[in-house]
Amino acid sequence: MRNYEVTFIVDPILSGDDVKGTAQKYVDMLTAEKAGIVHINEIGLRQLAYPINKRQSGIYYCVEFEAVDGAFIGKVELALRRDEKILRYLTVSLDKFGAKYNADKRAGKIGVTKKKERKPEPEQRPERPARPERAPRPERPERTEAKVAEPVPVV
Repeated sequence: MRNYEVTFIVDPILSGDDVKGTAQKYVDMLTAEKAGIVHINEIGLRQLAYPINKRQSGIYYCVEFEAVDGAFIGKVELALRRDEKILRYLTVSLDKFGAKYNADKRAGKIGVTKKKERKPEPEQRPERPARPERAPRPERPERTEAKVAEPVPVV
């Protein structure tokens, strides 16, 4: 069995039922071609990197499936290309590492951040140790005015 993943972006102006119906249409098409659906990830509404058909956002879906061979993928991609509700799509063949990564991500081993435990704050702050006293600055000698020589008369 080979693992595949198809990600597609649905037009966001559709109603919620139309969006889910469009995604279900392609899932049904895959199951009709004897592909085993591993996971369906509705990523949701996201901002697009650049405008597509004057749209700034789209609803992302990612369908991971297994199949004996990928002979029917061209048929699915043709349907995706012809559908006006789909802005973009991408079909990828996963190697064993990609399939393991997706399985680990679904299991929560990857991409989950652990919250740091907060240290309990002491009720009172500890007093700071006293600073050592500095030695007084040495006094500067007083400035004296420089004596200006008197001009010598020119004769």
